[in-house]
Amino acid sequence: MTHLLKKTWVKYLAQALAVAVVIAGAVFYVAGQKNVVISVDGQSEEVATRASTVGELLDQQEISLAERDEISAAPETGLSDKQQIDIKRNKSVEVTVDGTERVVHTTGMTVADVVAQLDLDKGSEVSLDEDMQLTALSDELEVITPKDVKLIVNDKKKTVATTSSTIKELLAEQKIKVDDNDEINVKVDGKKEKNVKDSVAIAAGTEVEVIDVSVKTWDETRDIDFDTKEVKDDSLEKGETEVETKGETGERELTLRQETRNGKKGEEEVLKSKVSKEPVVEVVNVGTKDTAKEEAEAKAKEEAEAKKEEAKKESSSSKSEEKEETSSKPKASTGNISATWQALAKCESGGNWAINSGNGYYGGLQFSASSWRAVGGTKYAPLPHQASPQEQISAAEKLRASGGWGHWPACSSKLGLR
Repeated sequence: MTHLLKKTWVKYLAQALAVAVVIAGAVFYVAGQKNVVISVDGQSEEVATRASTVGELLDQQEISLAERDEISAAPETGLSDKQQIDIKRNKSVEVTVDGTERVVHTTGMTVADVVAQLDLDKGSEVSLDEDMQLTALSDELEVITPKDVKLIVNDKKKTVATTSSTIKELLAEQKIKVDDNDEINVKVDGKKEKNVKDSVAIAAGTEVEVIDVSVKTWDETRDIDFDTKEVKDDSLEKGETEVETKGETGERELTLRQETRNGKKGEEEVLKSKVSKEPVVEVVNVGTKDTAKEEAEAKAKEEAEAKKEEAKKESSSSKSEEKEETSSKPKASTGNISATWQALAKCESGGNWAINSGNGYYGGLQFSASSWRAVGGTKYAPLPHQASPQEQISAAEKLRASGGWGHWPACSSKLGLR
């Protein structure tokens, strides 16, 4: 009986030892297992592993790393329970910056990560939404960095930083409105182009000038001043005058144009000119009679009756000289133009008031275009030969008032005017 009990106890002891070994093995196995989180480009997964290093874990999960990939722990690093391993895959993104193409390698997740990596200037323009995931990227990423452009509007200059590529975009960005009359000028590297299109491209350092231009055209009737002709009259005493023909103002119908640039009015331009009423020259008789001289001559004749014949000869000689003097003076024209101006026109242009000689001088008195404008001749006609003789003489009088007959040096000397 004692022997039987001893065998039973040994049996149970063996069974207990076997159970203990199984339990100990299970505890040892469980103690060596770890739960680890692996995240690849933000996609996380929890795995159970008995790997001792990060490298062993990657091998178990068949995860390989490319040259530019990033991992949060080196492969030889020991692995611990609850550890998270972050892996960021390299992505090659095609980027164009200010027209220059390049490839950017990044482990970022969004367009914003690429922009941050490029370290762009503040205010740069990006073609795609910065929140877009790079994994969804199909188009090339285009970036335009701001450039300094000089802008002149209404004569006021300022420098602006802009990502605009054309003048039109710049003006829209700056809220500047232009119309077809306005003028846009561009200066690049000291070279200026006037009145360019708003589609012209702009680069850093470009100067853009906008001139506000308004144009006005209108019809107007203006007076034409009449000339005055003096005629010697020996029936009137010296110093006395008498109007024989009263002068009348003429009329000219004009079509005028005027530009206003940045609020400053320019000169009036004559588009059309037509004389609707010719002016009438005023004729004034000027007395030449000298009564005192005549009385003295009569008395002398009475006292020298003996010398009547000699006196007649002297009188005849005097009349001959007077006739010669009269013939040497310029003859008056048939068009109510003074003899002096008629003679000067005869010398300058052969008396042709409508001549365009082709050498830069026009009309009967051979005005240059600049001299004609200087004395206000354009109020009559664009060029001298298009104006009437009276208008040409009116302008010439103004020219003579500023410099005398010297404006016609050769002919005035020839006629004895100076």
